[in-house]
Amino acid sequence: MFYIHHTTCISAQHTFGNVDLSTLKESVDNELIALEPDYDSIPPGLLRRMGKAVRFGVGAGLSLLKEKKTNGIIIGTANGGLEDCVKFLIQIIEFEEGRLTPTNFVQSTTNAVASSLGLMTGNKGYNVTHVHRGLSFENAMLDTAMLLSENPDHSYLLGGLDEISPYNNTIERLGKWYKESAASNTELYNIKSPGSLAGEGAAMFLVNNKPIGALARIISMKMLHTTDNEEVVKFLQTFLEPFLKTGITPDLLITGENGDERHLPFYEAVENEISNDVSIMRYKHMSGEYPTSSAFALWLSTKVLNLEILPLHLFKR
Repeated sequence: MFYIHHTTCISAQHTFGNVDLSTLKESVDNELIALEPDYDSIPPGLLRRMGKAVRFGVGAGLSLLKEKKTNGIIIGTANGGLEDCVKFLIQIIEFEEGRLTPTNFVQSTTNAVASSLGLMTGNKGYNVTHVHRGLSFENAMLDTAMLLSENPDHSYLLGGLDEISPYNNTIERLGKWYKESAASNTELYNIKSPGSLAGEGAAMFLVNNKPIGALARIISMKMLHTTDNEEVVKFLQTFLEPFLKTGITPDLLITGENGDERHLPFYEAVENEISNDVSIMRYKHMSGEYPTSSAFALWLSTKVLNLEILPLHLFKR
């Protein structure tokens, strides 16, 4: 598919700048809020008008676009700047559709991050935002792979991001996404109850078809939607078969286990299928649960390949 050459991540942990995976920042009120940097690369005038999702999306992306000029920007997000969107809708009512401040409208569209990055860097190439709920980042990856297949010499900025806002958080709590009783990410996998912890963040990747100097390579990606545990196991077997010789197992399995007891049977079915020699890693206690958290997982996977020592809190076995 493609090679990853540079990557950045803004999350609830120390993942931006001086990365420190050994220190686990604890959740507060069942939320893992992103640790935002100073954003020195964003002009103060622009920064003041940016909503949270746009801030950490642009902040993470700009640091990569300084490394190399790209042929396009491809972002996946489920909610985008939803907080600014609701603020603008409230203004419509308060001002009776009169003179409205345009800032919240401009910052509220789901493509605000990709468009802001394009404007700030003078990038007039392919600029697309995929908004497909929990498959937003995966569809952005698929789009990137297709573009690189058509344009082998090009490079692209690929990213995924979502924020915690009072509005989408309220709706998701009603949908039982998050735990109702107090819970800490340090004990997330030991709490047997529905829901997880709310999270947010942005992960960006500079990708192309060139193997020289790459941090990691994405060989294949597939998506499955099902409520059948056995179908998940069969899907995994079919997915791995072309890449692993008979008797060879993966070195590491990274799962999205999130402390929600309703989803645990799917992960256990997969874990029971693979050899006991395969290490299992989890990450939702670091990132929290949000629709594009798989972007954090890809960032973490890239880091794992390039670190000699990994903290124990990442491993299930």
